[in-house]
Amino acid sequence: MEELKQELKKYQKQDLDKSLQYAYATALKTPKFKALINKFQIKESIAYKNTSKLERVVEELSNCEGCKGLAFCHNPTSGYVYYPDLKEERLAFSYAPCRYKKTALKNQTNTIFYELPVELQNARMKNIDITDKTRAKVIKWLKEFYDNYLNDKNQKGLYLHGSFGSGKTYLILAVLNELALRKVSIAAVYYPFLLRNLKESFSDDFKERIDYLLNVDILLLDDVGAENNTSWSRDEILGTILQHRMDNSLTTFLTSNLTIIELEEHLCNNKGDLEKVKARRIIERIKQLTSDMELISVNRRK
Repeated sequence: MEELKQELKKYQKQDLDKSLQYAYATALKTPKFKALINKFQIKESIAYKNTSKLERVVEELSNCEGCKGLAFCHNPTSGYVYYPDLKEERLAFSYAPCRYKKTALKNQTNTIFYELPVELQNARMKNIDITDKTRAKVIKWLKEFYDNYLNDKNQKGLYLHGSFGSGKTYLILAVLNELALRKVSIAAVYYPFLLRNLKESFSDDFKERIDYLLNVDILLLDDVGAENNTSWSRDEILGTILQHRMDNSLTTFLTSNLTIIELEEHLCNNKGDLEKVKARRIIERIKQLTSDMELISVNRRK
């Protein structure tokens, strides 16, 4: 009887090995999988026993290709990729931080940027140009906001509109980046890009991304009005975000090249009464959340 059991185990092991080798041979037909094996110089005798794990590595590394930042991470553990390490004829797997996660850990900030230039991501109050008198009123408002925020987290933000390249976004982020160093969670969003990305990627983490924007301590929606307005973007995205943040007294900033009146016109898809009502609803939410200020200055992007 014992001999029969041993023989059965032998055949079961042979069947398992055949299945694993078949799965490995199939996976090798995928260029990215084959490239991974070659990169780490993994012997077949080791690799075929870890095919499913190596396929997971390939999938997560593929998710990282073209990734715009932590807010858009598709991997199960946000900011990390499942990664192999060959140790003495044995494969070990661990979670390695991506470049965005490494930067976040290094800076120890709570800021997530959506498609904003590095210059804006590094903006600081000490670097603000205070010689331009046209910006004095805005700078004063932002300085008072910074001084008071930690004692009053229900403060209004700004709807800051004005000329192209006048530094609207830089001034706001210079203050928000300082607050991030004091453990305030910040999301700074180039709004037209956010809409395009959400529309193109109705993925499983869609709700998670929106939920973050709904609940982050301070949210900046940059360049509102530059997007191609649709009922979906206005009512389902912008309206939902603003309504939730208004209901929960969460500080919200918006920048635009349009005055509040021009923005209302932009948000009307046509001149019908229903469209006017929907556009007006968005504007009322913005007025509840922000103070309206204008910044007209030289174009600093030249």
